[in-house]
Amino acid sequence: MSAAAAGAGRFLESELPELAPENARFHVLPVPYEKTVSYGGGTAKGPAAIIAASSQLERWDGASDPGAEGIYTWPAIDCSGPAAQVIDAIAAAVAKILALGKMPVVLGGEHTVTGGVIRGYLDAGLRDFGVVQIDAHADLREAYEGDPLSHASVMRRVVEAGVPLVQLGNRAYCEEERAARARYKVHAIDADQLVPQGIRSITLPADFPPQVFFTLDVDGMDPSVLPATGTPVPGGLGWYQTLGLFESVARQRPIIGFDILEFAPIPGFHAYDFAAALLAYKLMGIVQRAGPDPGR
Repeated sequence: MSAAAAGAGRFLESELPELAPENARFHVLPVPYEKTVSYGGGTAKGPAAIIAASSQLERWDGASDPGAEGIYTWPAIDCSGPAAQVIDAIAAAVAKILALGKMPVVLGGEHTVTGGVIRGYLDAGLRDFGVVQIDAHADLREAYEGDPLSHASVMRRVVEAGVPLVQLGNRAYCEEERAARARYKVHAIDADQLVPQGIRSITLPADFPPQVFFTLDVDGMDPSVLPATGTPVPGGLGWYQTLGLFESVARQRPIIGFDILEFAPIPGFHAYDFAAALLAYKLMGIVQRAGPDPGR
């Protein structure tokens, strides 16, 4: 059952016909999970706001028509249960998308969601991939407020699972996380390197895996660009810088999926909903232009 059938609407519903899952390259999975946010709330409303705003997008993204690849929107994951149960549900949904040979585009929700997403890739038998993360925070704590399934611990769970990690744009992390970077050989280029120099392209480590899952926490961007998030930190990435960094990764390795997380809509400021929807669509466009759908 699609999201449209469930009454939640589809991504870019105003421009695209509803397709069968097997006919769409991009599979949008809404995950309105919000249990461990540590400052402002509202991320549970992020996926629906992004999907609603997507109907205001133009199909032509300025360089290509990502919608031509087909976009299928799944019903939102039920996030009412305990964290472990929700993570299991996310993993199962992602594994199902991968079994179809399609690309997950996951909309959160807090960053804990990525733990379930990566579990889904591992459960589907994928091992030859790494994660590239744009984020204000490192999210490498063993636990936050005693919770190991926290948004502040999600990347610790990822590297503990043996998945290599590159972090971009971090500017708020603790000494424990610095030590975790060294222990798990995390490659990091922080905001104080990227932003003052306006760097839009990075080189992945030579030994980084041949495929990339990209996780994008919107607080990795500067609050002047996208302030609708629970934990904004000044000194972040600009709009074109964010897109440039994603594109530079896509030129080096195939992107096998991505998520956009921690978007918390601000009532009355629909410009930010639109920005988040456009960000998702722009990333689809970069993936489209980087190479054909391997499932076709």
